[in-house]
Amino acid sequence: MDARYDVIIVGGGAAGLSAALMLGRCRRGVLVIDSGRYRNERAVHVHGYLTRDCTPPDEIRRIARTELDRYGVQIQCDTVTHVRRDGNAFTAELESGGVCAARKIVLATGMVDRVPPIEGIDRFYGSSVHHCPYCDAWEHNDQPMAVYGRGKRGLGLAMSLRTWTPHVVLCTDGPSGLSAADRTRLAELRVPLRTVKIARLEGEDRDLQRIVLADGEALECRAVFFSTGQQQSCGLAAELGLRMTGRGAIQTDRWERTSIPGIYAAGDCSRNVQWVVVAAAQGAIAAQAINRELEGASGKGGSRS
Repeated sequence: MDARYDVIIVGGGAAGLSAALMLGRCRRGVLVIDSGRYRNERAVHVHGYLTRDCTPPDEIRRIARTELDRYGVQIQCDTVTHVRRDGNAFTAELESGGVCAARKIVLATGMVDRVPPIEGIDRFYGSSVHHCPYCDAWEHNDQPMAVYGRGKRGLGLAMSLRTWTPHVVLCTDGPSGLSAADRTRLAELRVPLRTVKIARLEGEDRDLQRIVLADGEALECRAVFFSTGQQQSCGLAAELGLRMTGRGAIQTDRWERTSIPGIYAAGDCSRNVQWVVVAAAQGAIAAQAINRELEGASGKGGSRS
């Protein structure tokens, strides 16, 4: 199959749109396939993004799409179900039944957080229940916060939250998985440990106020940060047989190249530092590497299909 596009980007978040912007400026034919599902879609604001701090994530996406218009980048609302090599191109099969082909593929598909199964958590997720303290802890600084997690992950997150508040409690919702040394460390930091099962979260609107334990104890709390892990948002990486890291991310080199030539990965799906600003940077890095490869293949600069 002849490639209709230079690059197909799977994912319309910060990494995918940033890659599209740079490739568009290189006069490449770019198609972004956007499923409309985003890891931060429940977040009230994006934080730590220079010039866009405290901007709602859907507003950042709106601005980005507007910027892409001038470069002729095409955006299609659909879901990629399969990707395969087809001669000199990669073919992407879509949920809608469509098929498209490109010389290069960028996976910017993100991750999905494993949200704890607690009664009431969905109401507060994104406003006062979070997974990343760097992204959201400042908004609750010096207020009582809780960590939901077990073992080393729970301990590490509880220790980290002490950067933003002295009022931290570790809730393990059952056996803690902590060693005696871990418990001693918590005591030294004055972080209470609660192993009783959690009954529910309570509050007003989307503002958390308390954690109610199964034994009836109510813990005053304004934010919960959980450390229950994450997973790839789709099965494309596994289907393609891409090399993965020990933490389940797509393994890439410093130019965002995966273990299969011609396939790149950028953003949360391929990194442990998972911030919007970092995802945007990785998308731009991938775009530069792709453009250089395309220049080398054609012996000339950018072209538009």
